[in-house]
Amino acid sequence: MSSIKDRQRAAARARLEKEMAERAASARKRRQRQAIIGSTLGVLVIAGAAFWIINVLGDDDKKDTNTAAAPPAGTVACTWIPEDGSSGAKVKDVGTPPPNVPNVGKATLTMDTNLGTIVADVDQSKAPCTAGAFTHLASKQFWNDTKCHRLTTEGIKVLQCGDPTATGKGWRESDGSGGPSFRYAEENLPVNAKPPYPKGTIAMAKTSAPSSTGSQFFIVYEDTELSPDYTVLGTVTKGMDVVEAVAKAGSDNSNGQGDGHPKKEIVIKQLTMAGA
Repeated sequence: MSSIKDRQRAAARARLEKEMAERAASARKRRQRQAIIGSTLGVLVIAGAAFWIINVLGDDDKKDTNTAAAPPAGTVACTWIPEDGSSGAKVKDVGTPPPNVPNVGKATLTMDTNLGTIVADVDQSKAPCTAGAFTHLASKQFWNDTKCHRLTTEGIKVLQCGDPTATGKGWRESDGSGGPSFRYAEENLPVNAKPPYPKGTIAMAKTSAPSSTGSQFFIVYEDTELSPDYTVLGTVTKGMDVVEAVAKAGSDNSNGQGDGHPKKEIVIKQLTMAGA
């Protein structure tokens, strides 16, 4: 009887040990699966966090870039092209205007000349970069004591000024070829205007090349038909009688019939730009 009970106890113990082993194996497998799932979730969480950080930082970078690139409200960005005189122009180094200039409101251009004062309205919303260039050059006293160096009396009726080499100390052979240390693109072109350049217009002189606007400008004293390639800066509101008096005296025809230096000398003693 004793041997039978011993065998029964041994069999029960063996079953128990087997069950415990199976349970332990099952628990071990469960822990392994949980560890694998946990590791996978950890990797996914880390990857997701990294993706979020990269995108957030990337968006911030884009925002910073866009913020840096966008000009402040009420201004526009202008491109100033360096001019070193390699084109043959006589360059007066005055640096460059600020990158962003006002594109709203009006400014008043005033020329005090030896013959009287000429005043013009400048619409900064239409020609902001040109107005910005004029404001910068005026602050550098760029045109002070310079002569209006050219008068045309046949076909094109304009008085041209703005060359820093055309000083009040006497005409030079280089008159008409001077400008600042930068140039810029044309704007506010009178493409559909009839006539494109009416009496009283102040427009910018340029060469035949694009983006060659600088400091030289012309005042139209009679309606003039010109190709609409020249930036319209403003309109004379006072002092047209001064320009008309110079035109009436005629030119010396040094550039051809009806084209040359004005016989009646006009010197810009000071040119200023003031915001409205």
